[in-house]
Amino acid sequence: MSTTGYIAAAWVGTFAAVGAYAVWILRRGRRASELVPEEERRWM
Repeated sequence: MSTTGYIAAAWVGTFAAVGAYAVWILRRGRRASELVPEEERRWM
């Protein structure tokens, strides 16, 4: 594989990892928000 291939693979891997982390954080936040009582939800 050429140098360009390695660089492209690194970029794809980086974006995939950051995207997976973002999805994990959003899902975790939604689950946590369900645990907060209705009267204490400041963002709604």
